[in-house]
Amino acid sequence: MSLPRIITFKKTGGNEIGYLVPTEEFKEVPFSIKRTFWTYQIPNGVTRGGHAHHLTQQVLICIHGLIQVETTEKNGDKEIFVLDSPHIGLYLPPASWHTMTYSNNAIQLVLASELYDEKDYIRNFSSFINPNE
Repeated sequence: MSLPRIITFKKTGGNEIGYLVPTEEFKEVPFSIKRTFWTYQIPNGVTRGGHAHHLTQQVLICIHGLIQVETTEKNGDKEIFVLDSPHIGLYLPPASWHTMTYSNNAIQLVLASELYDEKDYIRNFSSFINPNE
């Protein structure tokens, strides 16, 4: 079973010219990228997410601001990750419950392994922890 983990992307450049952060599927991102999306203009302190996926793998990247991500595994283990640099990503394997709390005007880029499918979402935490109940 895979666990959430931080990915550090290589960056090139400097303060005088700015930075470039490249990424490629199956290199820094451990899957084929089928979908990308981003969130923005989220008020300070708003929490989003509150779900897991059956199949989808994701990499979350905070392009601007700060995002605190809390993950919960099926065994109840929790971990908090802070994304505060555009060259840092958080890999989320399938079956990782996650919530994200945003700083004011944070911008998040998400790379996903699957196309959107509502059936892939687990939106009830009790069902996530105890799937047979």
